[in-house]
Amino acid sequence: MATRGPYAKGVAKREEILSKALEVIARQGYRKTSTRELAAAVGLSEAGLLHYFGSKEKLFEAVLRARDEADTARLGDELDVIDKLGAVVRHNADVPGLVQLYSTFSTEAGDPQHGAHEYFVERYQRLRAALAASVRARQADGTMSTAADPEKIATLLIAVSDGLQIQSQYRLDAEPADVLDHLVELLGAG
Repeated sequence: MATRGPYAKGVAKREEILSKALEVIARQGYRKTSTRELAAAVGLSEAGLLHYFGSKEKLFEAVLRARDEADTARLGDELDVIDKLGAVVRHNADVPGLVQLYSTFSTEAGDPQHGAHEYFVERYQRLRAALAASVRARQADGTMSTAADPEKIATLLIAVSDGLQIQSQYRLDAEPADVLDHLVELLGAG
């Protein structure tokens, strides 16, 4: 049974806001996108926009969550998590504004008092666990060296992925996904 009434309208408006925010931030970047501009794009005042999220921090956290959900939906279940990480890095080359949002916002959220701090704590824990499981699966099927510690490799893959995407904002001479793929190849069974 479909949800109806004011609650359904609120959910629909929130989804519209997130969709528009993903589009605008991907195109213009985090620093060049104001909440006032996002509000106008969806026919709301700035206060009306923030009403749906509670704060600017929670709005941008919701944008990053929506980006993660879109990546998951786009990639499906055919790839393992290591390959999905490479595919996301490859896709992110086409949405530099979202990379800028992620890198800036993740740095700001390093402060435990920041509204999105727990989002990043949980995201990194979840991603490390999934990548470690993928490393173990590759080790079991003989496609990754058993000398590699799954948890440490998971942590390194995230660090390399994030670091390459930050470097890409400063005219990195190589495609970040190609560099990440090279690292994964080096970790292979040999």
